[in-house]
Amino acid sequence: MRLDKFLKVSRLIKRRTLAKEVAEQGRVFINGQQAKASSTVKIGDEIMIQFGQKHVTVKVVELQEHAKKEDASALYEIVKEERVE
Repeated sequence: MRLDKFLKVSRLIKRRTLAKEVAEQGRVFINGQQAKASSTVKIGDEIMIQFGQKHVTVKVVELQEHAKKEDASALYEIVKEERVE
């Protein structure tokens, strides 16, 4: 599954276009490597996203084409969440 689609379906980022912009700015990493919006996400990958003053690292647990709001958080587990000054 494409990175931008996973970020939208999992609701880590609300819109796919925004997910694409964040990836183009170099603020998303998959397994330590800078990722493009078209990068492939697999189960077991660790995704680190830089949100302004916060870095969130999640592990991909499941991939789905569509997910209801209640089920979206089941697609990943938060590994680390840290504030950056």
